[in-house]
Amino acid sequence: MNYEEALAFLQAFPDMERATFGARGPTMGLPSMKSLLNRMGDPHKGTPTIHVTGSKGKGSTSTYLASILKAGGQHVALYTSPHLHDYTERIAFDLESIADDQFAQGVAEIQSSVEAERDAGNNTISTFGILTALFFHLVKSAAKPVQWQIVEVGLGGRYDVTNVFDAKAAAVITPISLEHAEILGSTQTEIAANKAGIVVPHCLTVLAPQKDAGARTAVGRRCHEVDSELIDVGKKYKIKPISQDLEGQTFSMEGLGANLELRIKMLGAHQINNAATAVATVLGLRQRGELDISDEAIIKGLSTAVIRGRLEILSHPISESNKGPVIIADGAHNHESAASLALAIKSVFNKKHCIFIVGVNTDKNISAIWKELAAMSKLVITTKSTNPRSMDPNQIADLLNVFEIDRPEVSVTQSVAEAIDKALAVAEPDDLICITGSLYVVAEAREHVLNIERAKTSAASFY
Repeated sequence: MNYEEALAFLQAFPDMERATFGARGPTMGLPSMKSLLNRMGDPHKGTPTIHVTGSKGKGSTSTYLASILKAGGQHVALYTSPHLHDYTERIAFDLESIADDQFAQGVAEIQSSVEAERDAGNNTISTFGILTALFFHLVKSAAKPVQWQIVEVGLGGRYDVTNVFDAKAAAVITPISLEHAEILGSTQTEIAANKAGIVVPHCLTVLAPQKDAGARTAVGRRCHEVDSELIDVGKKYKIKPISQDLEGQTFSMEGLGANLELRIKMLGAHQINNAATAVATVLGLRQRGELDISDEAIIKGLSTAVIRGRLEILSHPISESNKGPVIIADGAHNHESAASLALAIKSVFNKKHCIFIVGVNTDKNISAIWKELAAMSKLVITTKSTNPRSMDPNQIADLLNVFEIDRPEVSVTQSVAEAIDKALAVAEPDDLICITGSLYVVAEAREHVLNIERAKTSAASFY
């Protein structure tokens, strides 16, 4: 089986995130997933696990954790979703995504189990379920024994197909906000209760700083029910920003016997909380005697962690001969993520207005997202990715036009590349162009902008 054949096999099954839940509850739920894993020999068992859920910051927090563990000499496997450019990005060993041939070989090795499970009547298998099973298979069959696996949930918590562990070292819950209300609950408290379903007896639970007191209460209740130690990062640690620039930011973290000054590359105040949550998890596991790692490894691991598509600078004028607008991309998929983006535009880039390129999938509340960004818009260009779930750019424009803002100019395009070219055509050298919404849009934007930058470099070298 080659890589293209592996993709064809995966994509013959229902789409991953949307297949996780049906109109009346879970379709590929835990019984289905556990049955498949049992047929494969339960490869998810036996490896110390950190399980990460939340509404936002899951991927960043998971990456910080993996980077710290790697810096501490641990062999670590990381499972995240969605990907930006390629399915192989979802599975990484020591922060290196698996190769195409490794992906294809792994799919070939589990294919018979997937087909046997389907033939036995399990007709709810999804692409995401197969990818999850593939991750566990590759961890268990790795030539070098994996010491830690970090698993990010796909959607929710309690019923997510990654929630297959009877025991785990830590359950990490990042900031919770209103999302997928039709599935997870209509309030942050209900959503938190769903996500707290990943907490199992006697594991360490780490709760990121939360805006909603009800979310903290719901998580605390679950921890009490199953006798799980809870570290509420917002209450147990004093986190103080120190400095920031376009290369990153520095902050201090003090509490529970720790006093650290830390540096991260990722931008935005929200990334400080994500990093602090990862550090609190490592310190908690160290305190419990489950992890031997030094402060120096924590500092080094944080300082090197990066994740693409999260407030990422795609293009920046670095000299008088390379003038042009700054271009950034950020997958702000809900109103709280958009609020964090707006704050970063003001504080990191010192901009009051910018050109926005916006595209979202049909399941997103574009009105709630735009409410946080509207006042900063010099021009907004609506667009869509090639993903079939993309919202029509004309529909986005109609929804954005209801906002009364000083600069209500809206332009409609039918592709991400067209939107970027239009933004560049009208942008002044000191403008900021911000591409946001769906990660699918961000991925296509990265490819187009990086192609433009490569063309500039080639032209400059020619002359």
